[in-house]
Amino acid sequence: MFSTAVDTALVGAIVVLTIAVVAALGFKLSRSYRDLGSDADRATYATLHTAALASEHLRAGLTPTGASKASKHLRGLLRCDTLLITDESAVLAWDGGREMPEQVMDLVHQVLASGRTQIFREAQLGPAAVPGDGQVVISPIRVDKRVVGTVGAFAPHVSAGLVRAANEVAGWVSTQVELAELDSSRTLLMEAEVRALRAQISPHFIYNSLNAIASFINTDPVRARELVVEFADFTRYSFRRHGDFTTVAEELRSIDRYLLLERARFGDRLKVSLEIGPEVLSTVIPFLSLQPLVENAVRHGLESTDGSGHITITAHDAGAFAEVTIEDDGVGMDPDYLRSVLAGHTDGVHVGLRNVDQRLRQVYGEDHGLAIDTAVGAGTMITLRIPKSQPDHQT
Repeated sequence: MFSTAVDTALVGAIVVLTIAVVAALGFKLSRSYRDLGSDADRATYATLHTAALASEHLRAGLTPTGASKASKHLRGLLRCDTLLITDESAVLAWDGGREMPEQVMDLVHQVLASGRTQIFREAQLGPAAVPGDGQVVISPIRVDKRVVGTVGAFAPHVSAGLVRAANEVAGWVSTQVELAELDSSRTLLMEAEVRALRAQISPHFIYNSLNAIASFINTDPVRARELVVEFADFTRYSFRRHGDFTTVAEELRSIDRYLLLERARFGDRLKVSLEIGPEVLSTVIPFLSLQPLVENAVRHGLESTDGSGHITITAHDAGAFAEVTIEDDGVGMDPDYLRSVLAGHTDGVHVGLRNVDQRLRQVYGEDHGLAIDTAVGAGTMITLRIPKSQPDHQT
């Protein structure tokens, strides 16, 4: 999820871009927005619509394909003969009827080095320039304090209005690239957190599962063979290399395999109750967002005691949400200690809870973290509320 500051920056950039382009085209904004259908209204709508079309192609940042497609829309905004988009080393898009000057990247490198908008006249464009018809304004694309590319507008004459409009377009493209980098960083962070969860599963659960399977090899080889198959299916799902998202149904299937392996170890001491509403099974959720919670219930609801442990898993429809609850009657936790763990101030055996809590907040917003009700000696109840209506995710 993007921060409010970034969203505000995006809206601000589009609004400034709109005002600049409308001014460059010679339109006068009406003081009253009640006069719908005026030239200014139509120009504003056309500008915003064109900017929205261009933004779709810059979601992955400055790429040749995205820049090439976006340039067709951005050239319409600037009303220039040819539009140029570059990164730091190459031309990514050249849209228009002009022949590309041989030394265009030499001009771009001057802008990259200075970090300032520059105007180049016919004499600086080289042999390919048409006499009396060759000027270009090139503006830097900045992300934070780095200049990562440029936007150039070619025209018979570079006016002051075109310079201002080119600067605004470059600023708008800068915002798109910054958003793409934030999205990439979020994805990398989520991948790192999933790897951390896999690392947590690996040493503890795998060791205990293999020991449990080994204990049946001589006494019950058929069951040992069945457990090996379940173990293989569980690890294949947990260590798969594609997709940051899955469904409630897939996650519950993995949990079923996990609990089957744990029952081989604990026997009748582990009791499980399930209450699953079929209407939530197709809900998309972050990968490995339920299994660590069930593992937490087993480890701290059963391993820490000598008696039996009861785990209850429910999933049901809650209006616009799918609500999943995992409850155990184990030793519980001190609420202050839990808050410290979730805030990242304390390392320990409950790191899986913090990991899941962080990923849920990143994907759905700060209001969608884990709701945990616990106390020492009173067990633990963890609740997730996942929006049923979500953007498409690759599972």
